[in-house]
Amino acid sequence: MADIRWEDLLTCAVDAAKAAGEHARDQQHRRRETHAREAHDVKLALDLESQQRAASVIHRCFPEHSILGEEESHDRDASRPLWIVDPIDGTVNFSHGLPLWCSSVAVEYQGQTLAGAIYAPMFDELYVAAEKHPAQMNGRDLHVSDIATLAESLVLTDTNKEPHDFPAGAALYEKCLFHAQKARVMGTAAYDLCRIASGMAEGYTALGIYPWDAAAAALMVEKAGGRFEVIERLPSRRFRAVCSNGLIHDELKALFLETVAEYCPPQ
Repeated sequence: MADIRWEDLLTCAVDAAKAAGEHARDQQHRRRETHAREAHDVKLALDLESQQRAASVIHRCFPEHSILGEEESHDRDASRPLWIVDPIDGTVNFSHGLPLWCSSVAVEYQGQTLAGAIYAPMFDELYVAAEKHPAQMNGRDLHVSDIATLAESLVLTDTNKEPHDFPAGAALYEKCLFHAQKARVMGTAAYDLCRIASGMAEGYTALGIYPWDAAAAALMVEKAGGRFEVIERLPSRRFRAVCSNGLIHDELKALFLETVAEYCPPQ
């Protein structure tokens, strides 16, 4: 890794995220072409195509590196950097024509995220961060909000598709509605975390997300002065997480842990 500059990693992440996002945006007329369907989720042909666009960019820059993507995983060599790709984060939103979706690319080495980029094509918003580079959106430095209490906070949360997590998801949303100023379900984890980094929201909770949902965005939050914490590792690479501006973290985490203990059976 000593011979690879962080600037080159970040440039590649940006190019890959934009390649994925621009392809999906330009092919919106095909947004209902379904590759696989579940009760509360959908996999689109454009998911696969957009990931291939990102992977092509990465392999042109760093042909020896490994790739972990939501739609397919390439063979991993633990001695080399790993690129983590979510070509369309917010696929259900995208498939219905909602503009709240993004493409996310990060690179990590030995468990440390070195650079990441998130591109929201419908708003032309490019979020970047690196180990030696601040979190920025379209060149503007980002910083988390200074709201210090949960009661004054906007909390973003998910609605987990795993059946055993449904009761907890509903209960957690209800508790956030009661304890926070407002709670929202936006349907795109990476973009939600960018909202934390931008100071637009104070907290985020996830009962079960994947590395490709958070790899770039967690770095974004941390470089913007916030905190991202993995609470529990689950099977199949899933994990529970709490993210915040740091100031409300303990309050939000306590609410999250209370809900998990009450509603989530051991896995």
